[in-house]
Amino acid sequence: MIRYRTFRNDDPPALAAIWRNQGVRRALVQPMTPDLLERHVLSKPYFDREGLMVAVGEEGPVGFAHAAFGAKEDRSDIDRQIGVTCLVMVDRGPDHETISRSLLSRCEDYLKASGARVLHAGQIAPHDPFYRGLFGGSEISGIPVTDEDDLRLFKTAGYHPIDEVSILQLDLTRFRPPIDRGQILIGRRCNMTRLEDPSAGDWWEACTWGETNRSRLELCSRDDGSPFASVTYWDIEPLASSWGVHAVGVTHLTVLPDIRREGRATYLMGQSLKQLHQEGATLVEAHVAEANTTGLALFGKLGFREIDRSIVLRKEV
Repeated sequence: MIRYRTFRNDDPPALAAIWRNQGVRRALVQPMTPDLLERHVLSKPYFDREGLMVAVGEEGPVGFAHAAFGAKEDRSDIDRQIGVTCLVMVDRGPDHETISRSLLSRCEDYLKASGARVLHAGQIAPHDPFYRGLFGGSEISGIPVTDEDDLRLFKTAGYHPIDEVSILQLDLTRFRPPIDRGQILIGRRCNMTRLEDPSAGDWWEACTWGETNRSRLELCSRDDGSPFASVTYWDIEPLASSWGVHAVGVTHLTVLPDIRREGRATYLMGQSLKQLHQEGATLVEAHVAEANTTGLALFGKLGFREIDRSIVLRKEV
């Protein structure tokens, strides 16, 4: 007999054990510990125990699911109109699918009762409140296509795909920055600056990125110091440690609109990736939406290759 309840303070060891029972997967940190759950999930200022559902069997918890909310447009608080089921994890057994459906249903009831008008399956920015560094990779982008059980669970519950994301990786041990006349001219006219652990720009960034180590690199004019483009990298920890490599993730690549397609983004990425390799990084990951053809072309030019895809799903209430 399975009963369902919300989170209790003595649950973390059992939840960590359920996570470990999921086995080794690229997008899942292992081994999970109660301390990691505390630092990356339970300590968040917006954590609500009512949104963490636990399935309990005769010998203790056998599954859990976590429902929460992303950020408002101004990123000053959570937005209760758009809810997200961050994950559903259940021990393997004959009742696996039944328990998963029951946990998802309870997550949806919690989100709707809290005001949600739209439901997301899996997280994607800015609706990514928890688990950064614990699963996904450089970003948390919907449901990986390799997670067939999760995709089937959400599609059966009425969620439909709205976007696809390409998960790209680059082996830095084989990387060489692109070199041509245009890139050489950009190097003569620009400087590259670096800022370690840049300050959060808003409340949401402070909450979701506070546990990470980041570096922001800017490409600036040598004449007046004005910035042309910037890119932020972060250590994908502790997930990268379970991969057995020093991996970094690409986030927040921006280029001024009036200078796009002039090669400056290529130069910034090439030189910054070269720096990362010199500092010991061996792998870089980026998540790029399928609709972002310019971004896909840039990363392809640099030698990134697709290693997985993920699907963003949603359901209207």
